[in-house]
Amino acid sequence: MVVVAGFQGVDEEGNITTLGRGGSDTTAVAMAAALKADECQIYTDVDGVYTTDPRIEPRARRLDRITFEEMLEMASLGSKVLQIRSVEFAGKYRVPLRVLSSFEEGPGTLITLEEEGMEDARISGIAFSRDEAKLTIRGVPDQPGVAYRILGPIGEANIEVDMIVQNIAHDGTTDFTFTVHRNEFKKALEILRATAAALGAREAEGDDKIVKISLVGVGMRSHAGIASAMFKALADERINIQMISTSEIKVSVVVDEKYLELGVRALHAAFGLDKDGNG
Repeated sequence: MVVVAGFQGVDEEGNITTLGRGGSDTTAVAMAAALKADECQIYTDVDGVYTTDPRIEPRARRLDRITFEEMLEMASLGSKVLQIRSVEFAGKYRVPLRVLSSFEEGPGTLITLEEEGMEDARISGIAFSRDEAKLTIRGVPDQPGVAYRILGPIGEANIEVDMIVQNIAHDGTTDFTFTVHRNEFKKALEILRATAAALGAREAEGDDKIVKISLVGVGMRSHAGIASAMFKALADERINIQMISTSEIKVSVVVDEKYLELGVRALHAAFGLDKDGNG
């Protein structure tokens, strides 16, 4: 048996330091990789990874297994089960992770490499983030380099930008919308208003009453029509989509925050996530 204190590490000068949030998880994964363990078991306050937050959708189902890719997306999009660094580490060193409850017996959820059959399910889970804010600059002259002139000052202020949408009008101007963390909203809006004045834009405005809802699943690679099915489910509930972002295994939308619970529940039902092997 090997007993190691978690949460501690050494910096470049050899000083003992803490690893930051999620450091204990990362320590466990690093030890499992070094010892070539069959799997790394993380005991936490939940009994596994769920299709979505059970506090939002009571019919959420515990997943038997999920890929590293999917877990990384879920973690980055708002799921708080595991810290991102520990999942990245596990994926890099191919260490299967199992999330288990500290309080009750059960098989938990295995986070592993993609295996045959894992693409049968179109969607593995629904993640969401309440920490979103949207900023828009309107009537910007449509010229080369305009995106940099808008986002450059935002980046220089160490504000991370997430989703971006640009619309070009017939009059040679463009509207440019992007999202930031809600904590950075006021600071980003001040910067954007200064940029608007410098560029001769019509106006700069913001909205910090939005949320991001995301579908995640490796099955998207082999199933067409995921995005359109998502949009239909939201349209059926009269939920307006403000922004859209897609990747190979993810579709994210921005909606008004008052529609968070309704949107998550509607999508959970539409993709049959309360059943094994959603159709």
